[in-house]
This record gives sequence, structure tokens and C-alpha cells, in this order.
Amino acid sequence: MTDPEDHDFSEDDRFDDPYEAFDLDPPELGVDPDKVDPVDSRVVTDLLDQQNVSDDAVDVAELLEVGLNYMEINRFEQATDAFERAAQYAPDDSKLEQEAWTNKGVAHAELEEWDEAIGAYREAIHIDDDSEHAATAETNLAYALWESGRSEQALEHAERAVELDERFAEAWFNRGFFLLERGLAEDALNSLENAIRLGLRNSQILDEKARALEELGQYDDAEEIAEEAEQMRQQAEQELIESQQDR
Repeated sequence: MTDPEDHDFSEDDRFDDPYEAFDLDPPELGVDPDKVDPVDSRVVTDLLDQQNVSDDAVDVAELLEVGLNYMEINRFEQATDAFERAAQYAPDDSKLEQEAWTNKGVAHAELEEWDEAIGAYREAIHIDDDSEHAATAETNLAYALWESGRSEQALEHAERAVELDERFAEAWFNRGFFLLERGLAEDALNSLENAIRLGLRNSQILDEKARALEELGQYDDAEEIAEEAEQMRQQAEQELIESQQDR
């Protein structure tokens, strides 16, 4: 996790794909955003006009896919609408309802609407605080709380996420960052190393590890890790340039 002042959630570089657990690999909307105007904000409303569609006729999983497709083309306001409707039509206290609320939080976070995101994540956790999606909701909630200036609460939810799923790398990353911000470098380093062991290895987490090592006085190790992080950034930049040239 990087310094919050450098953070733009809509282009979040802290996690390569912070919400990969909710990527259902949905079908295309049939819209090429490079060739047409932005998706009409009325699409979801037209699909689910409450006067024309009964509850039983709504396929909640398909509606979740619509929301995720909106996320893919950066139509976050429409996505919040889709996820809210999915939550409305999903069976009460079901996994689908929890998933809808969590994804709604993600869409609000992309818009930097932190209070709305926090509310959605809390709704997801309230449905089932020990489910397969709860750790992700807790991690997302911790991040949104941090962005809204509630750092102490953020650490509490990061801790909860780790308790729920000890193999959730992003949760360990969050925990490590929050601990480091509070000056607890040794505990932070352990958390960051756990995240790396679980497969989360990128320039951002290496930067935080280097910072923790420096705080602990391990300057040679910190320099080595910082150099690796810089090499990863340069490689990513080169790959981006090459991909643009190939278009």
C-alpha cells in the first residue's frame, strides 16, 4: 500500500486487481466503448423497470454480471445501480445479496464515494460475517475507512480480514501497511512477508517492505528491495509502452 496522498482509487496501483475474487468473467454487454458513446445510464433501469418485471423474473446472477460489465468499461455510476438492484432482488441474507453489496461498495470506491462504499461493505458483512466473501468485504472496508481518515478503525477491519482468511494476501498487505503507519515496523514486516509468500509480489508491496526494513535499521536489505521494486516499475512501464506501440 502506498502513501494515501498518492492514491487514486479509480486507478489504484496498490493491488493489481484488488477485487479479483468477485470477477465472475461475465459475458460482454455487446458494447464497444472505443467505438460508441458511453453506455446509456438508462440501460439497467430499462432492464429492470419494477413496473414491468416481477421479482421472480429477475436473474440476480445475470444482473451482477451486468454490473461487472459496467465496471469493466468504467461506468461506475451505472454499476452501483446494477448492484443495488441485484441486492434488492437477491434472496435475503444470501451469498448473492452479500456479493451484490460488496461489489456496490467497490463501484462507490471507484468514484471515491467513501461513505457510500463503507455503508455497502457494512451491509455485506452484516449479512454473514464469516462467509467466503466476508474477508474481502472486511479488506475493502478497511481501505475505505483509511481513505476517509478513520485509520484506527481501518486497522481493526484489516485484522478481522486476516482472521477470516489467513491466505488472503491483500488482507496481509493492508494489515502491514496500517501497522507500519503506526510505527510497528516489525509486525508490519511480518505481515508484508506473509502477503509476498501468498503470491502478492509487486513494486508497491516491495516499497512498503523496504520502508519497514529501513525503519528497523536493516539498510542494506532495504536498499536491495527498493532496487527490485524500481526494476519492476521500469519493466511494467516498458511493457505498457510496447503494448501501446502494438495497437
